[in-house]
Amino acid sequence: MIRPVARPAAGAAVLVVLAQLALVAGPALVAYGIDNALPALREGRSGPLVLASGVYLVAALAGGWLGAATVRASARVSQTILLELRRRVFRHTQRLDLEFHERYTSGRIISRQTSDLDALRELLDGGLTTLASSVLAIAFTAIGLAVLDWRSGLLLVAAVVPGIVLTRWFQVRSQAQYRASRTSAARLVVQFVEAMTGIRAVQAFRREAQTEAAYDALAEEYRANSAEAIRVNGVFDTGLTLIANVTVAVVLLVGGLRVLDGGLEVGVLIGAVLYTRRFLAPLGQIGMFYNSFQSATAALEKVAALLAEEPTVPDPVRPVALPSVRGDLRFADVTFGYGGGPIVLPHLDLHVPAGQSVALVGRTGAGKSTVAKLLARFYDVRDGAVLLDGVDVREIAPGDLRRAVVMVTQEAYLFSGSIAANIAIGRPGATAAEVEAAARAVGVHELVAAMPDGYDTDVDKRGVRLSAGQRQLVSFARAFLADPAVLVLDEATSSLDVPGEAQVQRGLRTLLAGRTAVVIAHRLSTVMGSDRVLVVDDGRVLEDGSPDELVAAGGRFARLHEEWQRSLAAPA
Repeated sequence: MIRPVARPAAGAAVLVVLAQLALVAGPALVAYGIDNALPALREGRSGPLVLASGVYLVAALAGGWLGAATVRASARVSQTILLELRRRVFRHTQRLDLEFHERYTSGRIISRQTSDLDALRELLDGGLTTLASSVLAIAFTAIGLAVLDWRSGLLLVAAVVPGIVLTRWFQVRSQAQYRASRTSAARLVVQFVEAMTGIRAVQAFRREAQTEAAYDALAEEYRANSAEAIRVNGVFDTGLTLIANVTVAVVLLVGGLRVLDGGLEVGVLIGAVLYTRRFLAPLGQIGMFYNSFQSATAALEKVAALLAEEPTVPDPVRPVALPSVRGDLRFADVTFGYGGGPIVLPHLDLHVPAGQSVALVGRTGAGKSTVAKLLARFYDVRDGAVLLDGVDVREIAPGDLRRAVVMVTQEAYLFSGSIAANIAIGRPGATAAEVEAAARAVGVHELVAAMPDGYDTDVDKRGVRLSAGQRQLVSFARAFLADPAVLVLDEATSSLDVPGEAQVQRGLRTLLAGRTAVVIAHRLSTVMGSDRVLVVDDGRVLEDGSPDELVAAGGRFARLHEEWQRSLAAPA
């Protein structure tokens, strides 16, 4: 990720070096001014003092300008890297399959995109330039002091030893502490997101107190970890300040005695003291950099782990184009199980001719939705193949497959935006007339037209301005507009009331006409209009025939039909 910004990064590195060179010249110029320029001024020569003052002013201005330029250059580099990393995380997360998203909580994904990338931002924005500046400041200061007075340099070397020991202690302590802080922060975000996502269940079952207690416990854990990190920082900062002050006092004492003996000039002593104070300050900055580094390392491990996730439903290496699809479906000896779990579909053989509507019924967990997910290629089979017009869906170009097979689920998810925009997801670029025609086909036009802004009405986040049944009708209009060759309805009418269901049944007849349909439903009112019904149990087809044939056969479907008829006859 650094390679594309290598040239700007090299420019920032040059600016860092020049800035430190400009700043390190100050104490030497002060020493020159006191020991050489002031005596020359007494002799009536003002040139040396003007020269020393002018050079000092130029060095100070240059140091300030170069420091500001360093910040701007490093910010451009860091923001370019972070932008690409943020985009890469989002792109990769979208590429990952349904199996990943079902086991990787939304709170953890949000934490990767927010707090973890923020930790990297803190490191890249100022941490790296701070480290480079501090290391160069120490090196240049040591060289300057050695040139100015090597004996004072020896005292400084003696002071470095406890500084290094303290810095190492801080590194060890802060490493564990910052990892704990990152972990507790991520857990806090996950708890908050899950509580807010499931707020309806929390309030419905009066779980506010328990949820609050769980959140409070995680918040207290985060507070304790942060407080300990602050304590470690406090010990480190205080220790470095103590070492610096003691070192300055020793250099001043020893140097003062040498001045009295005539072995050292006053200007050199003042320069040595300034260099000494300047030498130890960067150790604290290096320690603070290590804080950012540990936090960013822990965050980067999590981001890298996310980016290392491989999709279990990869795009085909040599995709087969299917510009026109008839809709002939076949499950050829399909065996499937989720993840490394038990087999859900054992050796399923099924053929659905083009244009036929097939309903799958059975108890919960029988494998009906699994058939739908395999057909839409949300998962790949373990053995066998799912064929569309004789082509394995694993080999079909993803764009062609998504145009050919559209799945409408029970959730009926709506995005923030207008109703028209949500319907147009079925076919981006559709005209307003086409969107309205799709809405009319499924019977939702009157509902939309009665809203304050019509098709421009904002459904708000997750469609909360619409009822569950209304959201389902909008999702049907979206599917109608997509005009797929194969339509999969997975409990798509479960959210509808009786009037709404009757309305949708009329729309379904239009929607299903002339296309292959796989309908999964518990309501037999949706099933009875199908050409063919499959009774599924434990991933196996137990009964197969038209609705009337299966009712006459007296098997499981006949019993389900009888129970449905009794429910219709029962008084409200």
